[in-house]
Amino acid sequence: MKLYPLFADLHDRPVLVAGGGAVAERKVAMLLEAGARVTVGAPLLSPALQGWVEAGRVIHRAGAFEPRWLDGAWLVIAATDDPRLHQHIAGLAAERRIFVNVVDDAARSSFQVPAVIDRAPITIAISSGGDAPMFARLIRERLETVLDHSLGRLAVLASRLRKRIRLRYPEPSTRRRFYEQLFSGTVADLVRRGQPAQAQAEAERLLASPVDAPRGSVVLVGAGPGDPGLLTLRGLRALNEADVILHDRLVSAEVLALARRDAERIEVGKQSGHHHTTQDGIHALMLEHASKGRRVVRLKGGDPFVFGRGGEELEFLRGHDIPYEVVPGITAAVACAAYAGIPLTHRDHAQSVRLLTAHCKASHDTLDWPALASERQTLAVYMGVAQLEAFQQRLIAHGRAASTPFALVENGSRPEQRVVTGTLGQLARRAVEQAVKSPALLILGEVATLAGSLAWFGAPPVDETLVPPPGCVDRVADADRLLAAIHHA
Repeated sequence: MKLYPLFADLHDRPVLVAGGGAVAERKVAMLLEAGARVTVGAPLLSPALQGWVEAGRVIHRAGAFEPRWLDGAWLVIAATDDPRLHQHIAGLAAERRIFVNVVDDAARSSFQVPAVIDRAPITIAISSGGDAPMFARLIRERLETVLDHSLGRLAVLASRLRKRIRLRYPEPSTRRRFYEQLFSGTVADLVRRGQPAQAQAEAERLLASPVDAPRGSVVLVGAGPGDPGLLTLRGLRALNEADVILHDRLVSAEVLALARRDAERIEVGKQSGHHHTTQDGIHALMLEHASKGRRVVRLKGGDPFVFGRGGEELEFLRGHDIPYEVVPGITAAVACAAYAGIPLTHRDHAQSVRLLTAHCKASHDTLDWPALASERQTLAVYMGVAQLEAFQQRLIAHGRAASTPFALVENGSRPEQRVVTGTLGQLARRAVEQAVKSPALLILGEVATLAGSLAWFGAPPVDETLVPPPGCVDRVADADRLLAAIHHA
């Protein structure tokens, strides 16, 4: 976060605007709406500013800028056409610790004026940190079309009932549910239809209704592979309704940032060789919080039912009579392949796709290796970085050609996505050579050759012609010796 967002109470507080043209006029208009005592300093004023001065709404200091104009000001806006004057005003304001906004000069400004959506008393401010103000305005225009103008009136009604609601619902989770009912049900519809008396009566009826003890529940939500744009709308809604979020290690920070800020977040991540929380521990946490009437979101990377132990968790919830639902997510194989430009199936290369995991209760030897070694199919292998050597050797031993193309997609769909390509015979060596780390997904099959020509997201694939990163040479040599030993054995 580049800027710290805040809303300033300027009611009856002095603010200086240096400048008398159209830009200054727009700034003054917003300040007057906030109830500020505005002084405008400029030799000449626009007609609107002159009218506000004559009406007694604005004080005018005529002539060239003087430092004494800053005396007592809480806030300063420099809106002239003189860059040298702007620099002078910004320096004086900094010395006096007065917040200053220099129009079209983010570097000299200590605060930015955001693009605003006004649904008083609800105010939404959008800032680009001064870097892209037009983009902020475009976002505001889009939000304006989806936020009903009745929001402000609904907020006023809720404000009148706030103390009584807090007394009626002292527990935050039950109070939150009452507000959700208030803001999305019949009361909101009546306010939208311009029937304030009926809306007030309906709100009073809801407030007088018996208070039932809330029943806890669990929602298994697939968070997708990392890009927050791939989270489903239903998943987003669940995150914003959650009291508690039990999330995996691989759930991206950007996805977690979409959740309610006051929801309790508990990491229950599992990583190869390092289990922060056992599966039984996760079950216990779901039971504990749901039994207290809380809405729990079990947030999983990818999809809950594709190597996510979602089935085990539903069996546990069913056994303890805890209400549940499942929100599917975009699984890593689909997302990583798409973001790497690799179709999992293709009429010329692959008529089927198999999803595999390198971690399971039994060993690798339980897999149908002859079937996996068949051509014209795509293998998508989850959580396989630590098992690549064994996987490579078994496939080759069962007849899969060493020349079969592969792509390793590291951090798929995220800004740091990296794709490493090669052939099956090079797989383990290339992974060591490029220091591939989890989360990474292996795509093996003829379709992997398309990564080079169809890539569209992130950096181009790293192919065999590129030089290994510094420090990898010894590890590559060790890997080659190990592979030779396995082959001779």
